[in-house]
Amino acid sequence: MSKGLVIREAHFPGRAAIDAYGNGGFRFADMSHRGSLLMLPSGIYGWEVSEAAGVTVESLKRVLEEAEGIEFLLIGMGDALQPIPAPVKQALKDAGIGSDPMSTGAAVRTYNVMLAEERAVAAALIAV
Repeated sequence: MSKGLVIREAHFPGRAAIDAYGNGGFRFADMSHRGSLLMLPSGIYGWEVSEAAGVTVESLKRVLEEAEGIEFLLIGMGDALQPIPAPVKQALKDAGIGSDPMSTGAAVRTYNVMLAEERAVAAALIAV
């Protein structure tokens, strides 16, 4: 008996540079993903955030769980630069993670450079 369609959480087990972004998604590692992404040392995950207001301590739980492997988190806030909410900034600081908000395009470019330098970087990218 068939179980029908099984929907799994989007996950790519590894690190990869972003090849392209826009039209509501990203391309990386010869794949494409529609929606926002968390780029972490453990892999690349779909992220349910679609606007800057969704950047919360709860939405970044996976980042905080991997804090030991992350020195810096780039947060792509969409089309425009917006500040990181104070509780999020504090939770990241308490976990020993530096953070910087920027537009998603700037975050993608910075992430790719830091990844190429083999830095302990992660990114939370809102799709544009």
